[in-house]
Amino acid sequence: MTPDVLILGGGLSGLAAAAALGSARFRTTVLEARGFLGGRATSYPLLPATEHSDLIDNCQHILLRCCVNLLDFYDRLGTGDRVRFFDEYYFVEPGGRVSRLAAGRAPAPLHLAGAFLRMRCLDAADKFAIARALWAIRRQASRPGLESMTMLDWLREQRQTPRAIERFWRQVLVSAVNEDLERMAASHGFQVFRLGFLANATAYQMGVPAVPLAELYAASAWAKLPQVTIRLRTAVEGIEHDGRRVTGVVAGGDRLSAAYYISALPLERLAALAPEWAPDSSWLEHSPITGIHLWFDRPVMPLPHATLLDRTIQWAFNKQGGRYIQLVVSASRTLLPLSRSEIVEVARRELADFFPAAGEARLVKSHVVKEVRATFSAKPGIESLRPEPATRFTNFFLAGDWTRSGWPATMEGAVRSGYRAAEAVASAAGRPRRFLLPDIA
Repeated sequence: MTPDVLILGGGLSGLAAAAALGSARFRTTVLEARGFLGGRATSYPLLPATEHSDLIDNCQHILLRCCVNLLDFYDRLGTGDRVRFFDEYYFVEPGGRVSRLAAGRAPAPLHLAGAFLRMRCLDAADKFAIARALWAIRRQASRPGLESMTMLDWLREQRQTPRAIERFWRQVLVSAVNEDLERMAASHGFQVFRLGFLANATAYQMGVPAVPLAELYAASAWAKLPQVTIRLRTAVEGIEHDGRRVTGVVAGGDRLSAAYYISALPLERLAALAPEWAPDSSWLEHSPITGIHLWFDRPVMPLPHATLLDRTIQWAFNKQGGRYIQLVVSASRTLLPLSRSEIVEVARRELADFFPAAGEARLVKSHVVKEVRATFSAKPGIESLRPEPATRFTNFFLAGDWTRSGWPATMEGAVRSGYRAAEAVASAAGRPRRFLLPDIA
């Protein structure tokens, strides 16, 4: 049976579009080139040829409770209960001193104030400067020009102390947006704090998948949506059109057709397939993420997770009782020239600066994942260049975290883009539906 919709690409944006359309009873087929789903938010066997190999995420992905569309997507698949939420953050200084940030009894936006004032990694001048800037974010949320200036320029305008910038603003925002403060549009920094830390008393809570990422959208999850068919190892090789509508695609050696199409391919991949009509990609720059996986012969980290101050490594996540640690470096340009063994040595040395047991334990094995094109660079001046879902063809739509989702390149942004494309398909089919949930503020 000919599907109503063909979705090109099985990353988060394509899967979100499929889940939305499938729930609205559109017959939908997803074409994915690889043998697994999730795109850049996935997992795979560490040693594919070895039976019972460890299944690892390409990088530890997290979400906040303000990511309402991502949570809705997981709920559509029945996997929302596989995300564990934490209401406490641990800021760890070299030497091991820990500062905790968690909500108290005060209502938002003061819910974090008590714990913030007790953070030992900041002094009184730092805290006063940060509080003043957070208040400015509330007042300046609609300020013109935030999209054309960097977050660092705005922080300097707000007279932030060097330590406040390095130990608070940079630590939170570089991980959230995957871009350096010197390169990040201030509008994105505002969004993180406005939605994640100021909107309500639970929005800041951090969700960490309790299972490998691929299990969140495994075949069993799609049983709830029988209208959706997943075709793995089916790479799109060509897109055909008559000048007004797309008439078919060539994928996996077959010609396939549908009434409507959504491209959830990376922009550079779409541009290679259709150079004469694909959206302009000249604005696109990438920002890398490096994931470092370390397995020790004994527990080395007592905390469930930690943000590590004043070092290259930004976050550490405790797996398997502290024996397996996932480390994350966002906007990791300085690591790209290093070999994997050099990165492991940096990671192990720095981890021992915070948790001495990591220097005493034996490293059993390690793995490094360099995602050179992890996200687009959320630099100033590009929002107007990110395309909308509609294209020159009346039955062909775009999804992807690089489209105009209203968010930077995050999992929430990818799901939002998929929902927007699904809404465009539903409207074009004369069956309008609303899938996109509004931000919490």
